[in-house]
Amino acid sequence: MRAQNGLESFAHRCRVYYEDTDAGGIVYYVNYLKFMERARTERLRELGFAQSALAGEDLLFVVHSSEARYHAPARLDDELLVSADVIELNRVSLRFKQQVRRATDNALLCEGQFLVACVRTHSLKPRAIPEALRAAFAGVSGAGTHSEQEIKRGS
Repeated sequence: MRAQNGLESFAHRCRVYYEDTDAGGIVYYVNYLKFMERARTERLRELGFAQSALAGEDLLFVVHSSEARYHAPARLDDELLVSADVIELNRVSLRFKQQVRRATDNALLCEGQFLVACVRTHSLKPRAIPEALRAAFAGVSGAGTHSEQEIKRGS
C-alpha cells in the first residue's frame, strides 16, 4: 500500500556539531544514519506517537535494512533538513525515503531508504502495525494524537 497520500513532506532540522565530524570538520558518514533515525522518530512524534509510549504498548520499530548514497559533505555548524517520508506501508513494516539537505542552499548531501519493521518489545517477533498508526501514515483524517486504547485496538 502506498503511504502518505495526504501528508505533507516532513523535515527535521538539526545542526552539525563537533562530535558529528571527523578531524577535517566533515560529517563522518555513519552520522547521517543517526540524523535520519532522529528524523523518523520526530516524524512519529509529529503524528502523535512517542516511541516511549509505543514501547509501553509492546511495540518497537527496528531497522531491517538500509541503503544510503552520499552526494556532498556536511560540515561543522551546517544546519540540516532531514526528511522522513513513508513511501510504502505494509502490515508489519514501513519503508522510508529520506534525504539530508543543507538548509542554506538546499543541496542534497545524502539520501537513503530504510525498511523499518514493527516488532513486539520483549520477543522482537513481528507484529501488525496498529490501525491508528497505519491511518496516520496513510494520511487519513484524524492523524493527530492517539490514545493508548486506540493503539491497543490496532494490535
